[in-house]
Amino acid sequence: MKGYIASRVLQSFALIIGVLFIVFIMLHITGDPVSLMVSRNASPEEIEELRHELGFDKPLIIQFLNFLKGAATGDFGMSLRYRQPAMKLIIERLPATIQLATVALLFSLIIGVPIGLLGGSNPNTPLDFMARTTGLIGQTVPSFWLALMLIVVFAVKLRWFPAFGRETVKILGINFPTKSIVLPAFALSFFTTGQLARFTRSTVLEVKNEDYISTAYSKGLPRRIIYIRHILKNAAIPIISIIGVQYSYLLSGSIYIETIFSWPGLGNLLAEAVFTRDFGLVQATAFFTSVVVVVLHMLTDIAYGLADPRIRYG
Repeated sequence: MKGYIASRVLQSFALIIGVLFIVFIMLHITGDPVSLMVSRNASPEEIEELRHELGFDKPLIIQFLNFLKGAATGDFGMSLRYRQPAMKLIIERLPATIQLATVALLFSLIIGVPIGLLGGSNPNTPLDFMARTTGLIGQTVPSFWLALMLIVVFAVKLRWFPAFGRETVKILGINFPTKSIVLPAFALSFFTTGQLARFTRSTVLEVKNEDYISTAYSKGLPRRIIYIRHILKNAAIPIISIIGVQYSYLLSGSIYIETIFSWPGLGNLLAEAVFTRDFGLVQATAFFTSVVVVVLHMLTDIAYGLADPRIRYG
């Protein structure tokens, strides 16, 4: 088991180094980054001063080494727009994104998994049709369109929820969002709900066709016991493994949703940084989000290996 964990950690570390290289190249592939940061009326002296301040006057290899050093210490420089350290801004916005992704995941689990279980347990029935339809609609409806429709119906016409912003209430010193999180979380969860419904249904159907399930039926075990002790127990392992992957998607894929709902999270921060050409903040946000995704995938792989010995010894 130690070897399995070590291999996953090394793979994740190598992937993070690759992400660092890609993030660094992003800054240079579009040309001179300094010319994109300054205004059109900037003088050559001002451009050179900014280039020296940001270290872009040094050889490329030196820039990359400095970038690696900064990434290792969490120092991505100052945000040109906010005049604050880029990592400080990320830490301030992180709780809002975590709350949004967590509530969205809860919506997906509460809706998607039961629908998938019902569909897989009752193939070729109306319940199965509902599960397949949920998976299809969830994976085809664009999230930005759904977000706009939710605003029009539930915020503008019915006035049940606020359309924009993040309203919070402080409990034990922590700001928890109120009903303002419902619409963005539901819009963000829609794709994941469809995936979980579809994956859960197919997993249950696959487990039902295993030989040990036929053996359990031949022994005369009650249907309820077979489902609880054998089908659901064995179907839960791959379902749990995909939850970590889906959570990383919710954390990193909320740019459109946060922008539409003016939700003050990492996605909104990244969009603002791109629009204002704040490249230091773009690098920091892209790298931080990528590292979170890689770490979550690594933890999911390790948890899957602990739950199913065939994975780590296969």
